Amino acid sequence: MRPTRILEQEHRVIEQVLDGLQAMADRCQAEARLDAGVARDAIDFLRHFADGSHHAKEEAQLFPMMQRRGFPIDVGPIAVMLAEHEHGRALIRQMERAIDGAAAGESDACAAFVQHARGYIAMLREHIEKEDHCLFPMADEALTADDQNELAQSFQRVENDEIGAGVHEKYRRMAERLVGEYGVAAAGRAPEEPDRGCCEGH
Repeated sequence: MRPTRILEQEHRVIEQVLDGLQAMADRCQAEARLDAGVARDAIDFLRHFADGSHHAKEEAQLFPMMQRRGFPIDVGPIAVMLAEHEHGRALIRQMERAIDGAAAGESDACAAFVQHARGYIAMLREHIEKEDHCLFPMADEALTADDQNELAQSFQRVENDEIGAGVHEKYRRMAERLVGEYGVAAAGRAPEEPDRGCCEGH
């Protein structure tokens, strides 16, 4: 399997949690209270699966490989992706800071959680589309067969040595629980038609 296909499959899992987070934010706004346990599970997933595993593969493995094939990292598509990764981390921190207050029914904390959750959802959904439809096809075109094999092996080393056995499965089960909690569809979205200009801006 192509390494970019592995990343696309991870996107489908992340999209499930974004759907659950959207429903969580909607419920928080409607009821003026947040379920702290479920919210912390969502933060755990976003921090350790979406960022610590998925984005880490891109930043430590895919992007350096693309740089070796002539893609700059300080401008252009990769620079956009890196900036959005950092923006996502800031939004996760802001969501986390609001959980206790929102769980206690504090209106300002509820509003903050909803605002930052919706901002994160919109940003990451757009980010995923850019990668699926623009960045990954560019990578597949530029990388050689040897590059693809090296990248696949490096992904496997990350899974085995840095993330650990069973951790991916743990977060996939967590995603299923989160979407089940809010009654949203468990299937990820199918990719839309590509927009080849999508990587050029934030």
